[in-house]
Amino acid sequence: MPKKDPIIEIFKKSGALLSGHFLLSSGLHSGTYFEKFAVLKKPEYLQLLCKKMANHFKKQRIDLVIGPTTGGMLIAYEVAKNLRKQFFFAESENGKRVLKRGFDLKPSQKVLIVDDILTTGKSVQEVIDLVNGYRAKIVGIGVLLDRSGGKVDFGYPLFALATTAVENYSPESCPLCQKGVELVKPGSRVMK
Repeated sequence: MPKKDPIIEIFKKSGALLSGHFLLSSGLHSGTYFEKFAVLKKPEYLQLLCKKMANHFKKQRIDLVIGPTTGGMLIAYEVAKNLRKQFFFAESENGKRVLKRGFDLKPSQKVLIVDDILTTGKSVQEVIDLVNGYRAKIVGIGVLLDRSGGKVDFGYPLFALATTAVENYSPESCPLCQKGVELVKPGSRVMK
């Protein structure tokens, strides 16, 4: 019997692991959805997960931790707190990530990028583009859960607390659409 992944178990216990027919923020469809806020709303889980992530990166030279709004922002704060570093968050504006509210990166800074759930990597890539625009050095990327099965490669070291392979479908080839299963749009990213 395979050993249970403790991170996946946290998602299950939180009611965050959902089955159905979901429209992902990437535009893809899936029969599985991880509702990260079912986990993130519980401070004890958020603290535990972020401490594990911070422990992975603690030997690296990091000046600050940054994550995309909204879930990544909570994770960035908690990981930065554990590493005793600054925390930044990247807001979405006109289809890209930007720094506001007095945040400013410098080329000499070493940056850790964190996020919640990795599917296609769009949010993380937006933050990578932002950090690279300031010519700051990316030392790594951390996510709570990589649902791509390790298929996403950003060209920087990636650490996931848990990795699972979840099948996603283009709307044209989605078997759930073909069966007439009702499509649900969870999450928060505005779809175009």
